[in-house]
Amino acid sequence: MRKLAFAIASLLLVALPALATITSGTVTGGSAFTAGGTFVKLIVPLSNPFGPPNSVGNDTFQSPNLFGFDEDQNILLAAPLAVDVGSTIPAGTVVASHYVFFDPGPTQEVIGTVDFDSNVLGIITSTGLLAASDILANTGVNYLSPGDRGLEAGDSATISGPRQILFDTTASSPGDYIRVITEFSPAAATPEPSAVILIGSAIAALGWRRRGLR
Repeated sequence: MRKLAFAIASLLLVALPALATITSGTVTGGSAFTAGGTFVKLIVPLSNPFGPPNSVGNDTFQSPNLFGFDEDQNILLAAPLAVDVGSTIPAGTVVASHYVFFDPGPTQEVIGTVDFDSNVLGIITSTGLLAASDILANTGVNYLSPGDRGLEAGDSATISGPRQILFDTTASSPGDYIRVITEFSPAAATPEPSAVILIGSAIAALGWRRRGLR
């Protein structure tokens, strides 16, 4: 009985996701829009067409698309986190991290939005703060040429809605890269359908086991 209870507890730990996610995005303007660029959500490990496997930065995509992927999820900050857009996020806040970038190759402009499943707390756009916040990545992705990340004068990333950012940059090589910090994700509190099935099966098994012992 104790072994079965332990198995159920293990299923609960494994099956319940803790994911704060990019939900959607769109390219609305700039030469990237004219070139047919769209928003693409990537899944780690990254399937980048150029450079080392599972890498981002230093011309690894060469595309008019606007890209994003989810980094570490629902992290309790042990110290305040400085951001470039928004207010410093205090220690003790539970956050999730996301990476958004434009790596077009030849110089292009992109205007687009990215949406999230929880409120945006801040955006990191400067080289130094991106490096300082890489502790929030923890995905196994290789971040190439970290000293070349960040936005230049004339580029912008703004919080355009409670759960949305507006990205407006002109980039060439090696591209423009930012990090978006959001609140705790409501998805973390809701089991995925497969998780519900697993938990239900485990509970049913426990019921049958107890009946057999009577």
